[in-house]
Amino acid sequence: MLAFLGAIICIIASVHPAGSGPAAPAADNDSAAAAAAALLPAGDKGLGALHGPAEALASAGPRLPGAPPLLSRFVCTPLSAECPDGGPGPEELLALRSAAAQLRRTALEQKERIRMDQETIRELTGKLSRCEGGLRSDTAPPQPAAAAAGLRAAPRPATMGHPPAEPPAVRQLEEAVRALQERIDRIEQELPARANGSVPTAPALARDALHTKMEQLEEQLLSKILTLQKERQAANTDRSQQQHNIEKELNALQNRVKELEHGPPSYSPPDAFKVTIPVQNNYMYARMKKSLPELYAFTICMWLKSKAQAGLGTPFSYSVPSQANEIVLLEWGTNPLELLINDKVAQLPLSLKDKAWHHVCVAWTTRDGKWSAYQDGEQRGAGENLASWHSIKPQGIIILGQEQDTLGGRFDATQAFVGELAQFSVWDHMLAPAEILGLANCTSHLQGNVIQWDDQAVEVFGGASKAGFAACEEGRKA
Repeated sequence: MLAFLGAIICIIASVHPAGSGPAAPAADNDSAAAAAAALLPAGDKGLGALHGPAEALASAGPRLPGAPPLLSRFVCTPLSAECPDGGPGPEELLALRSAAAQLRRTALEQKERIRMDQETIRELTGKLSRCEGGLRSDTAPPQPAAAAAGLRAAPRPATMGHPPAEPPAVRQLEEAVRALQERIDRIEQELPARANGSVPTAPALARDALHTKMEQLEEQLLSKILTLQKERQAANTDRSQQQHNIEKELNALQNRVKELEHGPPSYSPPDAFKVTIPVQNNYMYARMKKSLPELYAFTICMWLKSKAQAGLGTPFSYSVPSQANEIVLLEWGTNPLELLINDKVAQLPLSLKDKAWHHVCVAWTTRDGKWSAYQDGEQRGAGENLASWHSIKPQGIIILGQEQDTLGGRFDATQAFVGELAQFSVWDHMLAPAEILGLANCTSHLQGNVIQWDDQAVEVFGGASKAGFAACEEGRKA
């Protein structure tokens, strides 16, 4: 741009004004500079900015007569003194001056743009230095201020006599931008490494402490829950035992009152009575005072009359400390009648829900787990592999009318028996079919050699009661 301005000024200096006298000799560069000075405002440096001062031209030495005019770094070709057309007119001079003024404004705009770019670079460099100073403490960052100072202090080389080159300010701007980009790239590469560093930050330490505290609280809560469960189990056991003791005392008082009012019951013989459970609940039942020894076979027989609408319930259950379902006879809901031994199940094809008296027997032996079931003296079902080679554990509790979920307690009202029971007896071997038939048709009075049905051996609780009973007479009535 400056080269173009110099060329225009050289052209203007070499032309004579219109209406002048005879052609004068061609003017040198000093006269061209004097002519161009009239075109520039008073505050500028004049043509010295393009050609250099006049003293520099004079130092080149005297010119020989007829020598060509001296040239500066710009190549200015002097025009002939005689213009074929008589020289430029006023309009052409005005156009040339307008072009020179436009070139000056363009140069000023470029200068202002370069200054603004320098300010922007200094601002970005300062921000980047502050960011980089927080991440890299071991490497001294570049000195952006020095770079900017060098950018401002760099002398602008003269371009007279050479083709126009790229301004030094533009090159320095490009170098500064490249330096900034390299620093940004280094910071981006260091950020992941620092994020994965071994030095924990304050939020990470707080998060770890919170996790540790939560784990400790979870352990304490679990310990409290276990303690509460144990306390609740102990309370339930104590409450069941207290309820059992209270019911026992109430029944003893009721029996004592009955004896005082009506005299002692005269069951003759002692087994001529029945236990009545009128309502399905979880507190009416009878309990055998005697327990079972260790058995490898048994036969259990009884008379029963069910009044349940659906499901027979539990005529009897035997529970030991290690197994609540050691021996159970149960019909629950829509399920068939089942015999459970050591919590193993066999289904019995018996039908006892016609509200009539029936004689029922079940027999079992540990050898191959063989079993058989009888109704009214007839065998209705048999099988094997029911708790094979299992021995019935001793020191348990026999309950009539309720199913035990724990030893002697935790009854379920939906599994309770409703009706009447009598002649519950236990043998330590499998009775022959003929013996069972004799018990059912009242031709035999065989007593159980382990458990006998006796008024003194049976306790009633919760509202269950005893009454006289003659098995064969009741059976005939049915």
